[in-house]
Order: sequence, then structure tokens, then C-alpha cells
Amino acid sequence: MRHTKSRNGFTLIELIIVMVILGIMAAVAVPRYLDSISNAEESAEDAVISAIKSGLKQYANNTLYSEGRAIYPVNPFDALSEKPAGYSEDGTDADVDGEWTFISWYNEGEDGQRQVTGRITHQRADNSRWKWNYDAGTRLGDNATVGSLNNRQSLDD
Repeated sequence: MRHTKSRNGFTLIELIIVMVILGIMAAVAVPRYLDSISNAEESAEDAVISAIKSGLKQYANNTLYSEGRAIYPVNPFDALSEKPAGYSEDGTDADVDGEWTFISWYNEGEDGQRQVTGRITHQRADNSRWKWNYDAGTRLGDNATVGSLNNRQSLDD
């Protein structure tokens, strides 16, 4: 009777090769995954800011019709029919993942008019914080002006 030796399982070298292949795949996939998360958050921010800009234009058109002058609201989020998820009125810069805030202050204009300026802030899941400077414009007097909403900047710079 002949006894044959059966080989069940993997050799150590085969297991090491599989681990190396998995390591290489992970090294390539993880940065791409992190980039896709960052791109998705940036796109979500762009959508919120785009909605605010559209809302500000509509708000200015409505006030032009009702009051005879196009003005922006003190708080740009007031131009939205629905605030974004994570919106907070705590009066501080965003400091929680997904939080949106607006902080405002008053400046004295050249003609003595009070101007509202401020900034929108947002914190991403990677704890990076971003801001958009906002100017509500001059709301009263003969030199009333429509405000502006600037482009994204790092809050930590």
C-alpha cells in the first residue's frame, strides 16, 4: 500500500506574496479614497455656497420690488428657504465636523452708514476649516449697494 502525502494549505512564501500584493493595493487605494472624500466635501460646500448666491440674488430682486432698492440680508443664510444640515447660530467659527456658521460685525462706511460684514465658516470631516467673506452692502441712504460673497479661503491661514 502506497502512502501519498497530500499538501493542504499554503506555503509561507505564498502567504507573504499575497500580503505584499494586498499591501500594494491598500497603498494605492487609501489615498484615492481620501481624495474622493475631500472632493465630495468640497463639492457639497460648492453646492451650499451656490444655493446661497442664488438666494441672495433672489432676495435682492424681492427687496428691489418691495422696497425700491436691492439689498442683501444681514445673514446670508436668511436668503435660503432651508438652512444646510449642520447650520449653527452659536456665534463662533465652525468647530464641529459638518458645522456651518455665520459671524457678522458692523463697520462704519465712508458716508456714515453702518455696513454689515462677516464670514461664513464650515468645518470638514478632516477638521480643515474654510471661510467665505460676506458683505451685505450699504442698506440705507442714497448710496445703497448690493453686497458680495467672496470665494473659499482657509480659515486657519
